[in-house]
Amino acid sequence: MSTFRRMPVPYVIERLEDGRAIRVQWEEQGHVAVYSARDLRLACACAGCVEEMSGRPLLDPDSVPGDVRAVAIALVGQYAVRFAWSDGHDSGIYAFDRLLALCPCDACAAKREAAG
Repeated sequence: MSTFRRMPVPYVIERLEDGRAIRVQWEEQGHVAVYSARDLRLACACAGCVEEMSGRPLLDPDSVPGDVRAVAIALVGQYAVRFAWSDGHDSGIYAFDRLLALCPCDACAAKREAAG
């Protein structure tokens, strides 16, 4: 039996509202997620935002402006995306599977809730 797992790959990633929201279309026709820029910024898992050994958050949410926005988006290989944020932070990499796991749409939120 194969343990190969297909990596989700976004079809389209774009900035909305001057970067205050990020729209990811996960399939050519279908699943679309609109993320708030601040929520994504707060979800950064880089070594500067999360302690590597313990997973303890290092980022103080109060230090992230309410109007933070994505000023640039860049693909990282064929597995992740990196955002440059208006607060100067740009070292976080969001693997596509993690980005999909953060999807705020009602269907994904219901799946997360059902999974516990």
